[in-house]
Amino acid sequence: VTRSGRTPWYVGPALLEHLEDVSVDSGSESLPARFPVQYVLRPNLDFRGYAGQLASGAFRKGDLVLALPARRHSRIERIVTFDGDLTTAQAPQSVTICLEDEIDISRGDMIVPALNAPHVARRFRSSVVWMNAKPLEAGRNYFIKHTSHTVRGVIRSIHHRLDVNTLAHVEA
Repeated sequence: VTRSGRTPWYVGPALLEHLEDVSVDSGSESLPARFPVQYVLRPNLDFRGYAGQLASGAFRKGDLVLALPARRHSRIERIVTFDGDLTTAQAPQSVTICLEDEIDISRGDMIVPALNAPHVARRFRSSVVWMNAKPLEAGRNYFIKHTSHTVRGVIRSIHHRLDVNTLAHVEA
């Protein structure tokens, strides 16, 4: 919290000073819009909204969007908040999005701009932080969680490990 006389070699700020001054702007508003649906609101037959927090980017009323994984198109009819409707929402705002069409969207689905959709694939490369006492094994089934979806997956290969002390790639 404060500098110590026991570490005269350290000339940087104390941790608390750093936390109070560090910039937390992640630049997520300049990335493509991604809206993971956290909750479907259906209080009556006249309202269907998809609640969540914009993970990145911005949406505007009238934007053409794509619901994933269903790949159904619609337009944003309303952006609803507790304080009233918005014309624009940007990351990291929590909002409820209402679409012009009734699309079957569930918790864990993603709403994205129709003209800037992410690549959808069943195989991907990833860096994994493995904190289990048992080693990660290639060829073994694991549960993989993405937003609120949990699926079974197989680790095809492990390319390398990362030495946390040197950040060097080490044979796995």
